[in-house]
Amino acid sequence: MLRVGLSGGIGSGKSTVADRLRELGALVVDSDLLAREVVAPGSEGLAAVVERFGPQVLSADGSLDRAALGAIVFADGAGRRDLERITHPRIAARAGELVAAAPPEAVVVHDVPLLVEKRMGAGYHLVLIVDADESTRIARLTTLRGLTEADAKARIATQATDEQRRAAADVLLPNDGTVEQVRAAVDGLWRERLVPFNDNLVHGRRSRGPEVPALVGPDASWPAQAARLVERIALALGERAVAVDHIGSTSVPGLLAKDVIDLQVSVRRLEDADDAEFVEALQRMGFPRVEGLDHDEPKPDEPDIALWRKRFHGSADPGRVAHVHVREVGSPGWRYALLFRDWLRADAGAREDYARVKRELAGSAATTTDYAGSKEPWFTQVWPRAEAWARHTAWDG
Repeated sequence: MLRVGLSGGIGSGKSTVADRLRELGALVVDSDLLAREVVAPGSEGLAAVVERFGPQVLSADGSLDRAALGAIVFADGAGRRDLERITHPRIAARAGELVAAAPPEAVVVHDVPLLVEKRMGAGYHLVLIVDADESTRIARLTTLRGLTEADAKARIATQATDEQRRAAADVLLPNDGTVEQVRAAVDGLWRERLVPFNDNLVHGRRSRGPEVPALVGPDASWPAQAARLVERIALALGERAVAVDHIGSTSVPGLLAKDVIDLQVSVRRLEDADDAEFVEALQRMGFPRVEGLDHDEPKPDEPDIALWRKRFHGSADPGRVAHVHVREVGSPGWRYALLFRDWLRADAGAREDYARVKRELAGSAATTTDYAGSKEPWFTQVWPRAEAWARHTAWDG
């Protein structure tokens, strides 16, 4: 199932987005609602809160006085952390129960206020951040929730910054306008990305870019996009992967490229990549195995094709085409991917040469497959230049 982490600063309008996703058919797991559930009257969570903060956080009817508790924890960092230690494990456990009970074809949206602060993004296929200017958020908090401006600013200050949330976002949904505008944006996201992504996951399909080669960029956001994918793959594979690296043209600052993120997963033995648990771990995280792409083009110094074996996975996300090359540490293909990237990063002349070749070949190739194949003679030609640079700089990967 597709798992979407939904977050946004207080007053951003995250609840409006969650409500619309629920109307469209998503299973929304609301951490705010679960936070109330785990401290309901008679619960272990409420007893733990009262033990830590005292009976003054209880209302006359024995329920939690959230305003009284909020006044304490928002003014006291240690108190806030203690409250989180009480509630967060209980909220996580309850959320896990709800997700486990969902049908496998469901789109699950986990509404998590502190997703960025707790660095939880890698556990989701997508992170959706609802974004609004601080002035807009303050106006909403004072008008709709009755907070003073000082209280609104104080609560905003305890959360992640706008920059941190934007860096964590696979999808940034602006919400400084009307309710109708943001609901329309959610509808488009659901139709164009979430439903197709989920369908690809259910059927084990990867997404693909245009059939005709199209060069774009350079795009300054490519490294951040790759970093989020690297975190997801590293979390999914754990110790099965030696390393996960951003490679290819999008990893070289200033270089135009197809809008495709290339990643390399390093394994101790290529046979490890054929283990069912390895394949399933990547597929669950949204990177199904693609059969038939099992080797790189050999270079003259290493002509044995057996040395260039690899495995290949592709992203199921229609909004972010990504290729995952799994190679054995120390193999020629593994070494060349890292060397070529680092050489291009260091050598402006090499970058210019490669950009020129890219433009020429993209203009004449009928398909992306033709384009990729037509670059191979140039890769072979520049192999000695890259190797000379490696010797001169003592590059060792």
